[in-house]
Amino acid sequence: MEGTDALSELLRAVRLDSAIYFNAEFSEPWSLTSPESRVLGPALARRPGHVIIYHLLCEGRAYAQVPGGERVDLVAGDLVTFPHGHRHRLGRGERATPIDAGAALDAFLKRGLELLRAGGGGERSRFICGYLLCDPQLCQSFLGGLPPLVKVNIREAPSAEWLQNSLEFSVTEAANRGAGAGAMLTKLSEAAFAETLRRYARALPAGETGWFAGARDPEVGKALTLIHHRPAHPWTVADLAREAGASRTVLAERFRHFLGEPPMTYLTRWRLRLAASALTSTSRGIAEIAADVGYESEASFNRAFKREYALPPAAYRRDKAGV
Repeated sequence: MEGTDALSELLRAVRLDSAIYFNAEFSEPWSLTSPESRVLGPALARRPGHVIIYHLLCEGRAYAQVPGGERVDLVAGDLVTFPHGHRHRLGRGERATPIDAGAALDAFLKRGLELLRAGGGGERSRFICGYLLCDPQLCQSFLGGLPPLVKVNIREAPSAEWLQNSLEFSVTEAANRGAGAGAMLTKLSEAAFAETLRRYARALPAGETGWFAGARDPEVGKALTLIHHRPAHPWTVADLAREAGASRTVLAERFRHFLGEPPMTYLTRWRLRLAASALTSTSRGIAEIAADVGYESEASFNRAFKREYALPPAAYRRDKAGV
Protein backbone atom coordinates (compact mmCIF):
# COMPACT_ATOMS: atom_id res chain seq x y z
CA MET A 1 0.00 0.00 0.00
CA GLU A 2 3.07 2.25 0.06
CA GLY A 3 2.51 5.47 -1.87
CA THR A 4 -1.27 5.19 -2.05
CA ASP A 5 -3.82 7.50 -0.40
CA ALA A 6 -7.43 7.47 0.79
CA LEU A 7 -8.82 9.07 -2.37
CA SER A 8 -7.04 6.62 -4.67
CA GLU A 9 -8.34 3.68 -2.65
CA LEU A 10 -11.87 5.05 -2.63
CA LEU A 11 -11.91 5.74 -6.36
CA ARG A 12 -10.62 2.25 -7.04
CA ALA A 13 -13.58 0.79 -5.14
CA VAL A 14 -16.14 3.15 -6.69
CA ARG A 15 -15.43 1.73 -10.17
CA LEU A 16 -15.69 4.83 -12.31
CA ASP A 17 -16.78 4.58 -15.90
CA SER A 18 -16.37 7.58 -18.16
CA ALA A 19 -16.44 8.96 -21.67
CA ILE A 20 -16.13 12.17 -23.67
CA TYR A 21 -19.39 12.91 -25.47
CA PHE A 22 -19.11 16.45 -26.84
CA ASN A 23 -16.43 18.48 -28.64
CA ALA A 24 -17.50 22.01 -29.48
CA GLU A 25 -16.33 25.48 -30.44
CA PHE A 26 -18.74 28.29 -29.56
CA SER A 27 -18.45 31.91 -30.69
CA GLU A 28 -19.77 34.85 -28.69
CA PRO A 29 -22.60 35.32 -27.92
CA TRP A 30 -23.61 31.79 -27.08
CA SER A 31 -25.35 29.82 -24.34
CA LEU A 32 -25.80 26.10 -23.61
CA THR A 33 -28.17 24.71 -21.00
CA SER A 34 -27.69 21.21 -19.64
CA PRO A 35 -30.47 19.36 -17.77
CA GLU A 36 -29.87 17.37 -14.60
CA SER A 37 -27.51 14.46 -15.20
CA ARG A 38 -30.23 11.94 -14.33
CA VAL A 39 -31.97 13.14 -17.52
CA LEU A 40 -28.81 12.75 -19.62
CA GLY A 41 -27.65 9.57 -17.91
CA PRO A 42 -29.78 6.97 -19.75
CA ALA A 43 -28.54 8.26 -23.13
CA LEU A 44 -24.91 8.63 -22.08
CA ALA A 45 -24.10 5.75 -19.76
CA ARG A 46 -23.93 2.05 -20.51
CA ARG A 47 -25.28 1.05 -17.09
CA PRO A 48 -27.35 2.65 -14.33
CA GLY A 49 -25.57 4.84 -11.81
CA HIS A 50 -24.86 8.38 -10.70
CA VAL A 51 -23.69 10.55 -13.61
CA ILE A 52 -21.23 13.42 -13.04
CA ILE A 53 -20.94 15.92 -15.89
CA TYR A 54 -17.77 17.94 -16.51
CA HIS A 55 -16.58 20.50 -19.06
CA LEU A 56 -13.00 21.43 -19.92
CA LEU A 57 -12.50 24.88 -21.44
CA CYS A 58 -9.54 24.43 -23.79
CA GLU A 59 -9.53 27.91 -25.33
CA GLY A 60 -11.20 31.27 -24.70
CA ARG A 61 -13.43 32.42 -21.86
CA ALA A 62 -16.90 31.50 -20.62
CA TYR A 63 -19.05 31.27 -17.53
CA ALA A 64 -20.80 28.42 -15.71
CA GLN A 65 -23.83 28.71 -13.47
CA VAL A 66 -26.22 26.46 -11.55
CA PRO A 67 -29.79 27.64 -10.82
CA GLY A 68 -29.79 30.09 -7.95
CA GLY A 69 -26.00 30.37 -7.96
CA GLU A 70 -23.63 33.07 -9.08
CA ARG A 71 -21.92 32.98 -12.45
CA VAL A 72 -18.47 31.43 -12.21
CA ASP A 73 -15.97 32.84 -14.70
CA LEU A 74 -13.97 30.28 -16.68
CA VAL A 75 -10.63 30.70 -18.46
CA ALA A 76 -8.65 28.32 -20.63
CA GLY A 77 -7.58 25.29 -18.64
CA ASP A 78 -10.55 25.41 -16.25
CA LEU A 79 -12.24 22.08 -15.63
CA VAL A 80 -15.71 22.58 -14.17
CA THR A 81 -17.49 19.60 -12.64
CA PHE A 82 -21.06 19.15 -11.38
CA PRO A 83 -20.69 16.34 -8.83
CA HIS A 84 -24.38 16.15 -7.88
CA GLY A 85 -25.65 16.37 -11.44
CA HIS A 86 -27.23 19.83 -11.16
CA ARG A 87 -28.85 21.50 -14.12
CA HIS A 88 -26.49 24.19 -15.35
CA ARG A 89 -25.70 26.76 -18.01
CA LEU A 90 -22.51 27.59 -19.90
CA GLY A 91 -22.11 30.66 -22.06
CA ARG A 92 -20.45 33.91 -23.00
CA GLY A 93 -22.04 37.22 -23.88
CA GLU A 94 -25.66 38.28 -23.62
CA ARG A 95 -28.81 37.85 -25.70
CA ALA A 96 -27.89 34.43 -27.03
CA THR A 97 -30.61 31.87 -27.72
CA PRO A 98 -29.72 28.92 -25.46
CA ILE A 99 -28.92 25.56 -26.99
CA ASP A 100 -30.79 22.89 -25.03
CA ALA A 101 -28.26 20.08 -24.54
CA GLY A 102 -30.97 17.69 -23.45
CA ALA A 103 -33.04 18.19 -26.62
CA ALA A 104 -29.94 18.17 -28.83
CA LEU A 105 -28.18 15.24 -27.14
CA ASP A 106 -29.09 12.65 -29.78
CA ALA A 107 -27.69 14.92 -32.49
CA PHE A 108 -24.52 15.51 -30.42
CA LEU A 109 -23.98 11.80 -29.91
CA LYS A 110 -24.49 10.99 -33.60
CA ARG A 111 -21.66 13.37 -34.46
CA GLY A 112 -19.26 11.45 -32.27
CA LEU A 113 -16.35 13.73 -31.41
CA GLU A 114 -16.42 15.67 -34.66
CA LEU A 115 -16.05 19.36 -33.78
CA LEU A 116 -19.36 21.23 -33.52
CA ARG A 117 -19.36 24.98 -34.21
CA ALA A 118 -22.17 27.27 -33.05
CA GLY A 119 -22.74 30.82 -31.83
CA GLY A 120 -22.81 34.42 -32.95
CA GLY A 121 -19.44 34.71 -34.69
CA GLY A 122 -17.44 36.54 -32.00
CA GLU A 123 -14.62 35.38 -29.74
CA ARG A 124 -14.28 31.60 -29.61
CA SER A 125 -14.63 29.27 -26.61
CA ARG A 126 -13.65 25.64 -27.19
CA PHE A 127 -14.90 22.88 -24.90
CA ILE A 128 -14.43 19.17 -24.38
CA CYS A 129 -17.33 17.74 -22.36
CA GLY A 130 -17.56 14.38 -20.68
CA TYR A 131 -19.19 12.40 -17.93
CA LEU A 132 -18.26 9.96 -15.21
CA LEU A 133 -20.50 7.19 -13.94
CA CYS A 134 -20.17 5.84 -10.42
CA ASP A 135 -22.05 3.53 -8.11
CA PRO A 136 -24.60 5.70 -6.25
CA GLN A 137 -24.04 3.77 -3.02
CA LEU A 138 -20.26 4.04 -3.01
CA CYS A 139 -19.85 7.60 -4.23
CA GLN A 140 -21.93 8.92 -1.31
CA SER A 141 -18.80 8.75 0.84
CA PHE A 142 -17.09 11.65 -0.91
CA LEU A 143 -19.74 13.40 -3.03
CA GLY A 144 -21.85 14.44 -0.07
CA GLY A 145 -19.42 17.15 1.04
CA LEU A 146 -18.88 18.69 -2.40
CA PRO A 147 -20.58 21.89 -3.59
CA PRO A 148 -22.85 21.91 -6.68
CA LEU A 149 -19.98 23.17 -8.87
CA VAL A 150 -16.26 22.49 -8.54
CA LYS A 151 -13.74 24.40 -10.67
CA VAL A 152 -10.02 23.74 -10.95
CA ASN A 153 -7.51 24.91 -13.53
CA ILE A 154 -5.36 22.12 -14.93
CA ARG A 155 -2.90 24.52 -16.56
CA GLU A 156 -1.76 25.97 -13.25
CA ALA A 157 0.48 23.03 -12.34
CA PRO A 158 2.96 21.40 -14.78
CA SER A 159 2.10 18.05 -13.21
CA ALA A 160 -1.52 18.42 -14.40
CA GLU A 161 -1.13 20.39 -17.66
CA TRP A 162 -0.41 17.17 -19.53
CA LEU A 163 -4.04 16.18 -18.93
CA GLN A 164 -5.40 18.93 -21.17
CA ASN A 165 -2.84 18.26 -23.88
CA SER A 166 -3.56 14.53 -23.76
CA LEU A 167 -7.33 15.01 -23.76
CA GLU A 168 -7.21 17.36 -26.76
CA PHE A 169 -4.92 15.01 -28.69
CA SER A 170 -7.07 11.97 -27.90
CA VAL A 171 -10.30 13.77 -28.85
CA THR A 172 -8.76 14.65 -32.22
CA GLU A 173 -7.65 11.04 -32.68
CA ALA A 174 -11.10 9.74 -31.72
CA ALA A 175 -12.78 12.16 -34.14
CA ASN A 176 -10.50 10.77 -36.86
CA ARG A 177 -11.29 7.23 -35.66
CA GLY A 178 -7.76 6.62 -34.46
CA ALA A 179 -7.21 3.18 -32.98
CA GLY A 180 -7.36 3.06 -29.20
CA ALA A 181 -8.33 6.71 -28.77
CA GLY A 182 -11.63 5.89 -27.07
CA ALA A 183 -9.98 3.73 -24.44
CA MET A 184 -7.38 6.43 -23.83
CA LEU A 185 -10.10 9.04 -23.35
CA THR A 186 -11.77 6.88 -20.72
CA LYS A 187 -8.57 6.72 -18.66
CA LEU A 188 -7.85 10.41 -19.13
CA SER A 189 -11.36 11.36 -18.03
CA GLU A 190 -10.92 9.39 -14.82
CA ALA A 191 -7.50 10.97 -14.26
CA ALA A 192 -8.99 14.44 -14.76
CA PHE A 193 -11.69 13.73 -12.19
CA ALA A 194 -9.17 12.43 -9.67
CA GLU A 195 -7.03 15.53 -10.24
CA THR A 196 -10.09 17.73 -9.71
CA LEU A 197 -10.80 16.10 -6.36
CA ARG A 198 -7.17 16.29 -5.25
CA ARG A 199 -6.92 19.96 -6.14
CA TYR A 200 -10.22 20.65 -4.38
CA ALA A 201 -8.97 18.92 -1.22
CA ARG A 202 -5.67 20.81 -1.26
CA ALA A 203 -7.46 24.14 -1.60
CA LEU A 204 -9.78 23.61 1.37
CA PRO A 205 -9.22 26.27 4.02
CA ALA A 206 -8.00 25.31 7.47
CA GLY A 207 -10.81 24.40 9.81
CA GLU A 208 -12.94 22.64 7.19
CA THR A 209 -14.52 19.29 8.02
CA GLY A 210 -15.85 16.47 5.86
CA TRP A 211 -14.37 13.56 3.95
CA PHE A 212 -11.81 15.53 1.94
CA ALA A 213 -10.60 17.48 4.94
CA GLY A 214 -10.30 14.21 6.85
CA ALA A 215 -8.40 12.55 4.03
CA ARG A 216 -5.94 15.46 4.10
CA ASP A 217 -5.31 15.04 7.84
CA PRO A 218 -2.23 12.81 8.45
CA GLU A 219 -3.76 10.48 11.03
CA VAL A 220 -7.34 10.36 9.77
CA GLY A 221 -6.15 10.13 6.16
CA LYS A 222 -3.99 7.11 6.99
CA ALA A 223 -6.90 5.42 8.76
CA LEU A 224 -9.21 6.08 5.80
CA THR A 225 -6.61 4.66 3.43
CA LEU A 226 -6.37 1.46 5.48
CA ILE A 227 -10.15 1.09 5.71
CA HIS A 228 -10.65 1.51 1.96
CA HIS A 229 -7.64 -0.62 1.06
CA ARG A 230 -8.69 -3.57 3.23
CA PRO A 231 -12.33 -3.15 4.29
CA ALA A 232 -12.75 -6.83 5.21
CA HIS A 233 -9.81 -6.83 7.61
CA PRO A 234 -10.89 -7.21 11.27
CA TRP A 235 -9.85 -3.69 12.16
CA THR A 236 -10.06 -2.30 15.66
CA VAL A 237 -9.56 1.31 16.69
CA ALA A 238 -6.30 0.22 18.30
CA ASP A 239 -5.08 -1.33 15.02
CA LEU A 240 -5.96 1.75 12.99
CA ALA A 241 -4.42 4.08 15.56
CA ARG A 242 -1.18 2.11 15.66
CA GLU A 243 -0.90 2.10 11.86
CA ALA A 244 -1.75 5.81 11.72
CA GLY A 245 0.81 6.70 14.39
CA ALA A 246 -1.71 8.09 16.86
CA SER A 247 -3.28 7.05 20.13
CA ARG A 248 -6.76 5.51 20.09
CA THR A 249 -8.19 8.56 21.81
CA VAL A 250 -6.61 11.04 19.40
CA LEU A 251 -7.64 9.07 16.31
CA ALA A 252 -11.22 8.64 17.54
CA GLU A 253 -11.51 12.35 18.37
CA ARG A 254 -10.02 13.52 15.06
CA PHE A 255 -12.08 11.04 13.06
CA ARG A 256 -15.27 12.22 14.71
CA HIS A 257 -14.24 15.87 14.20
CA PHE A 258 -13.79 15.47 10.45
CA LEU A 259 -16.34 12.78 9.59
CA GLY A 260 -18.93 13.13 12.32
CA GLU A 261 -18.73 9.51 13.45
CA PRO A 262 -16.24 7.07 15.04
CA PRO A 263 -13.89 4.99 12.86
CA MET A 264 -15.77 1.74 13.49
CA THR A 265 -19.10 3.30 12.51
CA TYR A 266 -17.54 4.58 9.27
CA LEU A 267 -16.02 1.16 8.59
CA THR A 268 -19.34 -0.61 9.15
CA ARG A 269 -21.18 1.82 6.88
CA TRP A 270 -18.57 1.41 4.13
CA ARG A 271 -18.72 -2.38 4.34
CA LEU A 272 -22.50 -2.29 4.01
CA ARG A 273 -22.31 0.09 1.06
CA LEU A 274 -19.91 -2.31 -0.65
CA ALA A 275 -22.36 -5.11 0.06
CA ALA A 276 -25.32 -3.12 -1.26
CA SER A 277 -23.39 -2.43 -4.44
CA ALA A 278 -22.53 -6.11 -4.87
CA LEU A 279 -26.14 -7.14 -4.27
CA THR A 280 -27.40 -4.88 -7.07
CA SER A 281 -24.58 -5.35 -9.57
CA THR A 282 -23.73 -9.06 -9.25
CA SER A 283 -25.47 -12.41 -8.79
CA ARG A 284 -23.09 -13.55 -6.06
CA GLY A 285 -24.55 -15.30 -3.05
CA ILE A 286 -25.30 -13.39 0.13
CA ALA A 287 -22.94 -15.49 2.25
CA GLU A 288 -20.10 -14.82 -0.20
CA ILE A 289 -20.78 -11.08 -0.20
CA ALA A 290 -20.94 -11.07 3.60
CA ALA A 291 -17.52 -12.72 3.84
CA ASP A 292 -16.03 -10.40 1.24
CA VAL A 293 -16.95 -7.32 3.26
CA GLY A 294 -15.71 -8.68 6.59
CA TYR A 295 -18.60 -10.53 8.23
CA GLU A 296 -17.84 -13.93 9.73
CA SER A 297 -21.47 -15.08 9.65
CA GLU A 298 -24.35 -14.49 7.28
CA ALA A 299 -26.67 -13.93 10.25
CA SER A 300 -24.63 -11.04 11.66
CA PHE A 301 -24.38 -9.53 8.18
CA ASN A 302 -28.16 -9.78 7.71
CA ARG A 303 -28.78 -7.99 11.01
CA ALA A 304 -26.31 -5.19 10.25
CA PHE A 305 -27.62 -4.76 6.71
CA LYS A 306 -31.23 -4.53 7.86
CA ARG A 307 -30.32 -1.89 10.45
CA GLU A 308 -28.74 0.25 7.72
CA TYR A 309 -31.19 -0.30 4.84
CA ALA A 310 -34.41 -1.37 6.64
CA LEU A 311 -34.49 -4.54 4.51
CA PRO A 312 -32.55 -7.80 4.73
CA PRO A 313 -30.08 -8.38 1.88
CA ALA A 314 -32.28 -10.72 -0.18
CA ALA A 315 -35.26 -8.37 -0.02
CA TYR A 316 -33.03 -5.40 -0.83
CA ARG A 317 -31.76 -7.19 -3.94
CA ARG A 318 -35.30 -7.99 -5.07
CA ASP A 319 -36.47 -4.45 -4.40
CA LYS A 320 -33.64 -2.86 -6.42
CA ALA A 321 -34.20 -5.33 -9.25
CA GLY A 322 -37.87 -4.33 -9.37
CA VAL A 323 -39.06 -7.84 -8.56
